[in-house]
Amino acid sequence: MISQKIFDLCHSSNTISSKIAENPHLAPSHAAHTLYRRHGGTAHHTGSANGAAKDGYDLERAYNCGQWGNPLAGVTSPPLVGSSGVVPLTIIGPLPDICRHMSNCIARAEKEVFLATNYWKASDAATLITNGLKELSRRAGEKGTKAIVKIMYDRGSAKQVIENHQVVSVTEYTAKSVQLPPPQEIPNIDLQVINYHRPAFGTFHAKFMIVDRNIAILSSKNIQDNDNLEMMTHLEGSIVDSFYDMALISWWKELKPPLPCSTLPAPQANLSDGQQSVDQKTVNLPRPMKPNQYKTDPVGQQASQHRPGELDASVADLFQSLADQIKNPNPLDLPGHTEKDPHYDPDIAAEVQRSLHVLAPRASERKIDAITRHLNTTIQPDTKGTAPDVGLGDEMIPLIPHPLHDPVPMAMVCRKPWGGTREPIFDLLPTDKHTAANNSSLHVPQNEAFLSAIRNAETSVFIQTPNLNAEPLLPALLEAVRRGVNVTYYVTLGYNDAGELLPFQGGTNEMVAHKLYSALTPAEKENLNIYNYVGKDQTRPIHNKFKKRSCHIKVMIVDHHIGIQGNGNQDTQSWFHSQEVNVMIDSAAICAAWEEGLRRNQNTHLYGAVSKENGCWRDEKGELAEGTIGVDPGRFSWARGIVGAVQRLSLSPALVTAQERKD
Repeated sequence: MISQKIFDLCHSSNTISSKIAENPHLAPSHAAHTLYRRHGGTAHHTGSANGAAKDGYDLERAYNCGQWGNPLAGVTSPPLVGSSGVVPLTIIGPLPDICRHMSNCIARAEKEVFLATNYWKASDAATLITNGLKELSRRAGEKGTKAIVKIMYDRGSAKQVIENHQVVSVTEYTAKSVQLPPPQEIPNIDLQVINYHRPAFGTFHAKFMIVDRNIAILSSKNIQDNDNLEMMTHLEGSIVDSFYDMALISWWKELKPPLPCSTLPAPQANLSDGQQSVDQKTVNLPRPMKPNQYKTDPVGQQASQHRPGELDASVADLFQSLADQIKNPNPLDLPGHTEKDPHYDPDIAAEVQRSLHVLAPRASERKIDAITRHLNTTIQPDTKGTAPDVGLGDEMIPLIPHPLHDPVPMAMVCRKPWGGTREPIFDLLPTDKHTAANNSSLHVPQNEAFLSAIRNAETSVFIQTPNLNAEPLLPALLEAVRRGVNVTYYVTLGYNDAGELLPFQGGTNEMVAHKLYSALTPAEKENLNIYNYVGKDQTRPIHNKFKKRSCHIKVMIVDHHIGIQGNGNQDTQSWFHSQEVNVMIDSAAICAAWEEGLRRNQNTHLYGAVSKENGCWRDEKGELAEGTIGVDPGRFSWARGIVGAVQRLSLSPALVTAQERKD
């Protein structure tokens, strides 16, 4: 039952961003205080999404509202939680692919850029972004204008015990470990930087970018060099207003200077009129789908347009057209866009062409050799591929431009940070207490969306995440398996094993897989398929500690038409503590493209299946992968977790920054 108070909140004309539009110098924290402080009740309600609504009235109200006791538990003003939008581009590829697209979007900006990341480290990946800022400054200078740029990251500081949002000085953000450009290198950009963390456990884990209030970029990646496969969606339409509101709430302080687009709504996306970012004539995509091709019921749920296991014809045509361009690149000589040799493109279509050219085999290369070259980033340039050459229909396609489509239903399903300290205005309610190591912050939009999607799944659940051990998630997965839903999930072998061995963290991926399979009958086990990530050029999973081939994607796809993508892992930290930003969409076409991209761009489904007897991956000789802990880490696993945590702490941004100040 949706209360009248919640219904009214979700249908109010007032939001954080609307208050900022009225007064651009108003701090978002003050706007939040004005709008939501008076709303009493507990911050974390005691109910949950335990299945489908009981009648049409409840379903209709639930469609229009959320059930969060704290109006800002989802870090988005309630009227903007539900929206619609389009996805012109998805990227499923190594981290630099996403940074290249972000750098192009930055360079093409007209007025403003808002960039947020959990971790920023001086690196080749970061250089792609900073080069984009320099290019933006150059172009702004040519036009006689000035761009406004806001950057947020989480680099722990002792000052954050007192004030979570720290304004970063030029000296700090140009330091050796960060290396953002100083003002003299970007004279036509006004840059402001915030360092945000909620000690001790409230990590700012968000990773997004908004450009000119026209586009939103939502990704799984941090800005650093690593060996990860990552995922990104480029969104346009009304949903960008929701991202904008979320960004203002995250920033919290007064914006100095204000964002020039704060008084302008996001452009409406109506792709049947050709307003998509991708020029299909240039990219040579299949014919666009017709307006209203996907019918919706009274509450906006789209029916899946293809049966499980089948590849939608339009999606198959899309990938085939892209694969054909790898074989016959046009133009023939198109250099890559790199940190040392930037080549900015005018639109997404040109970016896609450049990416396909980079994946074309050179000289005596096979297709698999070109893929290995592409996956070998800065930190591991010499990893050898072991997989056989790829055949037709299996080509790697990192940049996936979506055919034209009308706006689809979308929702912001985020969570606020939960640390061990309080920011009274952000927490809003006197009862919103923080005790350091507690997992009580469960009922937030992110978690409710995950659980509701699984509990209402009819045929299939697919999850890819680095870790999976959140306690409330496991019984929901088992219940789905037992009612006949096919549940498949991919995790990364050894990802943060030491940290997951700490008390209350939920255990390693192998321990959880063993626990799940042990709870099922032989017949039920057939509905649960667990895999360890295998790189596209590999034939076996490689333990994360070797930093050769890892995966950091966070996505859930249910019944082939509900997709949730963004920052949130399926682990204890993301479920209970970190600030996460995710978007939920209802589109069979977009989810079909995601599923095909996820299949093509890794070999997990071919070589990564774990044993249904004990949850561990073994090779043809029955041996565990090198570096594996197994299902029993021993009596003193907590000690190993502490040692690992100390090792990670020794490399923490706070200590690195402190050392730089000494130097």
